[in-house]
Amino acid sequence: MIIDELTQNFAMKKLLFLFVGVGLLFSSCSSDDNGIENPNPDPPGTIDNALAPQAFMWNAMNLWYFWQGSVPDLADTRFTNNEEFTNFLAQTPNPEDFYFDVLLFEEDRFSFLNENYEELVNNLSGVSKSNGLEFGLVRFSEGDGLFGYVQYIVPNSDASTTDIKRGDIFTRVDGQQLTLGNYVNLLFNGNDTFTLGLADIVNEEIVDNDTEIELTKIENQVEDPILVAKTLDINGTKIAYLMYNRFLSSFNEQLNAAFGQFKAEGATELVLDMRYNPGGSVNTSRLLASMIYSTNTDELYIRQRWNDKIQNQLSAEQLEDYFASTTGTTAINTLNLSKVHVIATNSSASASELVMNGLAPYVEIFHVGETTRGKNEFSITLVDDPDNSFIYNSDRENQINPNNSWGIQPLVGRNENADGFFDYTEGLVPNEVLEEDLANLGVLGDPDEPLLARAIEEITGVTSKRSFSVQMPAKTFVSSRIETPMRDNMYLDKPLNIGKQ
Repeated sequence: MIIDELTQNFAMKKLLFLFVGVGLLFSSCSSDDNGIENPNPDPPGTIDNALAPQAFMWNAMNLWYFWQGSVPDLADTRFTNNEEFTNFLAQTPNPEDFYFDVLLFEEDRFSFLNENYEELVNNLSGVSKSNGLEFGLVRFSEGDGLFGYVQYIVPNSDASTTDIKRGDIFTRVDGQQLTLGNYVNLLFNGNDTFTLGLADIVNEEIVDNDTEIELTKIENQVEDPILVAKTLDINGTKIAYLMYNRFLSSFNEQLNAAFGQFKAEGATELVLDMRYNPGGSVNTSRLLASMIYSTNTDELYIRQRWNDKIQNQLSAEQLEDYFASTTGTTAINTLNLSKVHVIATNSSASASELVMNGLAPYVEIFHVGETTRGKNEFSITLVDDPDNSFIYNSDRENQINPNNSWGIQPLVGRNENADGFFDYTEGLVPNEVLEEDLANLGVLGDPDEPLLARAIEEITGVTSKRSFSVQMPAKTFVSSRIETPMRDNMYLDKPLNIGKQ
């Protein structure tokens, strides 16, 4: 590893607290302490400020990246001196190109970065500038045209004050027809305000109409991930229904309260709806799994896999997560279920898939929907703070290189369940394939909404007379959740008290 004056005093760190995605905290220690060790020497030399982002990215990825051993340019022996290293960095003057085109492994679909690490950190905690409209984009059968359909509206957002609603179709933004070539610029260009042109479904065709809806983003919009939580009484069977849209640790208590409500209402079954959930906190996924299955803290939920540099320095205590009996402050409300019905689609990723995989050794899972996205890796937030092993820590803002605001979110590990299974990069396949129907999206939480209705049918064993045929499948190729900085991230937030072995 090439270490310049920006990366001194990085030889050995003592691991005190693991908060992957929001931060790993380290403190300096002597060489006989247990902790994360950088096995490479510190050659002399300096790096020009213009190349500081690339130098930071290389050093951080060399230590933490899950596929470090598979990327030749990240090899420990790649450079013999600082001049060679500097020349290598200078070959790619754009930091974004350097990260994506030079450092990433070819199989990596999910590592990302942000020129402003503060924005990155805020987005990962569920705070963003948003108008509250969540949608999917679908390609027309011919040509490069696109249309969008509204999946749901975030409560207390700008969109919630307009007439737009779930199931509405839009084809235009600020008067321009959506295409493969312009949708990113029109919908995700950072503009605070845009106007959508709506359309109707007529004989299974999308036909423009004259209705326009103006939407404006609100600063620091926080979304409650619990969109719907209620208990349905279906012919005497009490079925809890939870529409859960993101794993946010700041809402752990509300999630536990929802399960307390389910218990108080006598629920004996659960439909967990994660059809639009892109992921989030691993610890929140553990708490949710405990609310579903058990508070037995002797049963393993998941085990982490890091690259060889990190894995070999971590103990079983650091690597393993067990089911929880408390949220940290409150006793877990658990339904103690042996079977759970899950609604998941291609928009369901990371921590959503982790819940399903982590529960699989203990609970029968009936999956209605589509094959999930297939993201089984977790990431960490890295910034140019070499004395803290490049790990972001909000208490060290003044230690981050002021000449380099870049933050990176690389994949650094995978989680396996108690059976050792982790290989679902192709996604988790449903028991019952059922796509959303643009012609009949239904109301989320209503027993007649098609995906929920199919889950209820499986629970009750009563076959309805309704047809589950799909007229216009919502074949989403991208969603509003994936194209924003919040995207499909999964991070660990596990406190670890480490002493000498």
